[in-house]
Amino acid sequence: MHATAPLEAHDLLHFIDASPTPYHAVAEVARRLEGAGFVRWNEEDAWQPDAGAKAYVVRGGGSIVAFHIGSAPPEDSGFHVIGAHTDSPNLRLKPRPDRVAEGLRVLDVATYGGVLLHTWFDRECSLAGRVVVRDGDQRRVVLVDLERPLLRVTDIAIHLQRDIRADGFKPNPQTQISPIVGDSGAPDLLGLLRPALAEQGVDDLAARDLLGHDLMLYDTCPSTLSGPDEEMINAPRLDNLGSCHAAIRALTAGEGRAAPFTRVVALWDHEEVGSRSSTGAEGTFLADVLSRLAGDQQSLLRAIARSTLVSADMAHAAHPGYPEKHDPLHRPHMGRGPVVKINVDQRYATDAISAALFRNLASDVGVTTQDFVVRNDMPCGSTIGPISASRLGLSTVDVGNPMLAMHSAREMASALDVGPMIRVMRRWLET
Repeated sequence: MHATAPLEAHDLLHFIDASPTPYHAVAEVARRLEGAGFVRWNEEDAWQPDAGAKAYVVRGGGSIVAFHIGSAPPEDSGFHVIGAHTDSPNLRLKPRPDRVAEGLRVLDVATYGGVLLHTWFDRECSLAGRVVVRDGDQRRVVLVDLERPLLRVTDIAIHLQRDIRADGFKPNPQTQISPIVGDSGAPDLLGLLRPALAEQGVDDLAARDLLGHDLMLYDTCPSTLSGPDEEMINAPRLDNLGSCHAAIRALTAGEGRAAPFTRVVALWDHEEVGSRSSTGAEGTFLADVLSRLAGDQQSLLRAIARSTLVSADMAHAAHPGYPEKHDPLHRPHMGRGPVVKINVDQRYATDAISAALFRNLASDVGVTTQDFVVRNDMPCGSTIGPISASRLGLSTVDVGNPMLAMHSAREMASALDVGPMIRVMRRWLET
C-alpha cells in the first residue's frame, strides 16, 4: 500500500484546475477569501480601514490584493507582504482568430510569455478567459470556460520533416501553431462561445455583440500526482499558481485574530511579460492599496520602513539529465524545502538580511531551506521582487519551491514541498 500525498498538495491540484486563466485564479482566490471572512472592497469606493478588517480588492480581473488590517496603525507596525503572480506562459487567441485552411477550421493564436512552444503540440485543449458582450445598452464582462477538449495544435509527420532529428523542432510561431477546431463546417469562435454564454444568461449572441475577448488555451488533462508514494505533482501553471496557493493558504490559516501589523497578499497579472501594466507589479496597484490603508503619505513612508515582502515565484530544481545547468553548490532539489534565490545583479531582490529573516522563520517551523544562484555563464531570470522592492522601498526576499519543466504546458514539482512553504509563509505573516 503506497503512501498518499499531503492534503495541501491535493488542495493545490484543485486550485490549479479551478484556475485555467489569471481571471479564474482571481475568482478562485476570492471564493476562498470570502470563505475565510474576507469581504470585497472596490477601488472606486471610500474605504474605512478599521483594525481587524479583512478585505480584498481586484483590479483588471487578473490581479488581487488581500489584507487583514492589524490592531496597530501601519506607521507603528508596518506591513507583512507576500507577492506572487497569477499568469503563466500560454497561447492566446488573436482578436480576429477565425480562419479556414486546407479544409480545416483553425484559430490563430499569439504566444504569451516565454512559452515552451513544443510542449503545446498534440494536446487536447480548451478555451477559457473573459469576453465582453453587449447587453442591451450596457457592456458586460463574462468569465467563460469551455471545459471540454475542442482544440489541438497538431504536429506534422516525421516523414515530412526528416531534418527534425538533426536540426531540432523549430515550429514557426506565426504559421504552424494555429490549433485545429475541426473541419471547415466546425463552429467559429462565436459558435464555440454561444453555449457557455447562454449558461450565464447571454442568449442569441450576434457577432456585433461580441465586443472583445481575452481567451487562452489550456490543456484539459487534469492535474495529477505520480510516483510510488504520490510524491510528484504534474500540472499546468505551477509557475506560479503554486506560490499563489501557498500565499492564500497562509493568509486564511489560523483563527483569524488580528496581529499588530497588517498582513497583505498581492497577486499580480502580467509578470511573464514584464509586469508593465496597470495590473502588473510595475503598476500602482499595491502602492495604491498600502497608501489607502496607511492614510496619508507620511504614515505610508513610516509604514514602509517597518515592512517586509516575500516575493514568491517557483525556482529551478536540478534536473538529472542536465546537472551542468546549475552552479555546483547552489542546486536546489525537489522535496527538500523552499529555495532562497540570490543574484548580485539584483535580478532577485534578496540580500543577507532578508535571506536571514526567511531562513530563521523557516527554522522556527522546522523547515530547511535551499539556495539558488545562477551560473556565472548563464543569464538570470527575474521576478516581481526587484520591481516591488524598487517601486516601494520594501525589504524583500525572493523565494520559491523547486520545480522542473518551467514554462511547459505541464510542469513538475514535489508534493512534499507544498506544506513547508505554506508553513513558512504563515510564519512570515504572523510573526
